[in-house]
Amino acid sequence: MALDGAFLHHLRQEIETAALGARVEKIYQPNREEMVFFLRTRTDHFKLLLSARANSARVHFTRFVPENPKQPPMLCMLLRKRLSSAKLAAVRQPDLERALFLDFDAINELGDEVRLTLAVEIMGRYSNLILVDENGKIIDALKRVDAEMSSERLVLPGLTYFPPPPQEKLCLLDTEPQQILERMKASPKEMELSKGLLSAMQGVSPIVCRELEHLTGRGQPLTVHELTKDQEDRLLFFLGRLRDTVRSVSGEPYMVINLQQKPMDFSFFQIQQYGTGAITRRCGTFSELLDEFYEERDRLERMRARSQDLLRLLSTNSDRLSRKINNQRAELAQCAERDQLRVNGDLLSASLYQLEKGMPFAELVNFYDEAQPVVKIKLDPALTPAQNAQKYYKEYRKARTAEEKLTEQIEQATQELAYLDTVFDELSRAATEQDLSEIRLELMDQGYLRRPKGKQKPPRQSAPMEFTVSGGFRLLVGRNNRQNDQLTLKKANNRDIWFHTKNIPGSHAILVTDGKKPSEEAMVQAASIAAWYSRGKDSSQVPVDYTEVRNVSKPQGAKPGMVIYVSYHTMFVTPLDPETL
Repeated sequence: MALDGAFLHHLRQEIETAALGARVEKIYQPNREEMVFFLRTRTDHFKLLLSARANSARVHFTRFVPENPKQPPMLCMLLRKRLSSAKLAAVRQPDLERALFLDFDAINELGDEVRLTLAVEIMGRYSNLILVDENGKIIDALKRVDAEMSSERLVLPGLTYFPPPPQEKLCLLDTEPQQILERMKASPKEMELSKGLLSAMQGVSPIVCRELEHLTGRGQPLTVHELTKDQEDRLLFFLGRLRDTVRSVSGEPYMVINLQQKPMDFSFFQIQQYGTGAITRRCGTFSELLDEFYEERDRLERMRARSQDLLRLLSTNSDRLSRKINNQRAELAQCAERDQLRVNGDLLSASLYQLEKGMPFAELVNFYDEAQPVVKIKLDPALTPAQNAQKYYKEYRKARTAEEKLTEQIEQATQELAYLDTVFDELSRAATEQDLSEIRLELMDQGYLRRPKGKQKPPRQSAPMEFTVSGGFRLLVGRNNRQNDQLTLKKANNRDIWFHTKNIPGSHAILVTDGKKPSEEAMVQAASIAAWYSRGKDSSQVPVDYTEVRNVSKPQGAKPGMVIYVSYHTMFVTPLDPETL
C-alpha cells in the first residue's frame, strides 16, 4: 500500500507539530472501522480520523467527517469515558513500522493522572485500533482477536499488549545504502529490482521501489543481479537521497492522477515512473492528500455498508420477479396452442354420429384446412363423444383465460422489475443518511418494508439538487423517485423542459425556463447532467429524451418515478459532472 512506514513517518511529524498538547473534545465512531477525535488547542482545533478499513487504513487530519449513528457503539462510549478532556502527550512510531502510538494524559475514576495509549496499527486487513492502559494492558480494541482467529497474537481486554512483530528488513533511519544493496543481492537472480528493494527495506511501498528502479535504469526494467557498476552507483545515490528525505522528514505530499482526473497513487516525493500516462500534483499537506485520495472511495464504502439491508431486499425481490416472469412466459408459450383445442372440439362436435364411447382416439377430416388432412384426436374412453368435445372446449377457454391473465401479470411484473431497477439506481447514488431514509420511506409506502411500530418522526424532506447551466438557467434534479414525482408533476411549470435518459434508470431533470427560450448549449448541458445522474453515467454517448413538462403525465396506479410522455426529442450526449461547470 502507498501509505507505507516512511509516509506515516511524515504524518507522525505533521500530527505532532499541529496537535501535541491538544485536548480531546469529542469522540465519534461513524462506523465499526473508523473513529474521529476532535482535538482542540488554545489557538486551533482539528478532526483526527483513525481508520482500520482493510483497503484504506490510515490516520490523519480530515475535513470530511462522516455522518454519525444515532446510538454510539460500545467502544466509542468507552473511549469517551477514558479519553474525554485527555491531552495528547506524544506521538510515537517504532522505526518505520506502519503503526502509530498516540499517548494521552488522562484522569482516571479516582482523579489520578494516567498515561493511556491508543495504538493505531495500519496493516491492511489486520489493521486495528487498540486502547492500552498505563500498565500495558489492553482495555479494548476496535477488532478483538481471539484464539480461533489467531494463535500468534491475541487482542482481548485484560491481556498484555504486544506490538506487531517487526519485519526482518533494514530501516532507512539507521542503515546505509551500501547495506541495503548487499542485502538485496541475496535475492534470487531473476527477481526484479523493485521487488528486491521491497524485500530488503522496511517501511517503503511498491511505488517507492518502482520509482527507485525507474530512476536507476532510466526507465528500463532491471533485475537484481543485472546491475552494472554505473547502475549500482546510481542506485546508491538515489537510496542515499531517499534515506536523507526520510531521516530529515523533508518529503512533500504528491498525488498521482490518471488521465481521467482520478487519483491513482501517492507518495512523499515526486513520482516520474508513469511518464505521460499520469499527472503528478503536489498537495498542501499529507492529511489533505489522504483526504482527497480516499474521500470518494470511503463515501461509497460507508454508504454501501449502511445500505446492505436495502440491497439485499432489492436483490431478493428482483430475483423473485425475474423467476416469476420466466415461468409465466413459459406457461404463456404453452397457451399458444389453444386454437388447436377449439378446432378439436369443433371437429368432434361435427362428427358425433361417427364416434362411440370407449374409443381411444378419432381420425377426422380437418375441414378448417384447405388441404383437408386427416387428424388424429386423442379421446378419453371413459367419456362420451359429446363429453370429449366439451372437454376440449373447456381446455380452450381455460387456455384463453390463462393467456389474458398471464399477459397482464407479466406486464405488471415487468413494470415492477423496472421500478426496482430505478430504486437500485437511486441507491447507488445515495450520498447521505437522509438519502437512504427517503429511499426506505419510499419502499415502506410501496409495501416492500414494514413500518416500525409506534409513532416515528418522518424524515425531513430534502430539496432537489440545483445547478446553473449556460445562460443562467436553473436545472433541478431529483434525488429519488418520490422527489422525481414531486419535481415533475407538482413543482415544474408546464413550459419548463423535462429531461430523462432513454430506457435507462435515472433522475428527472427540469430546466426552469421562466418563459424564456434556452440556448442550444444550455439544452446540451442539461441533458448531459441528466445523463450524469443515471445508470449511463460511465458511458460515452447516452440518449436523453426531452420535452415540455406539459407532455409528461403519470398513469393511474403507476409506481413512484414512473411517467409517460409524448411529443419528445432525443439527443445523444456525454455525461457531464455538474461540479466541472
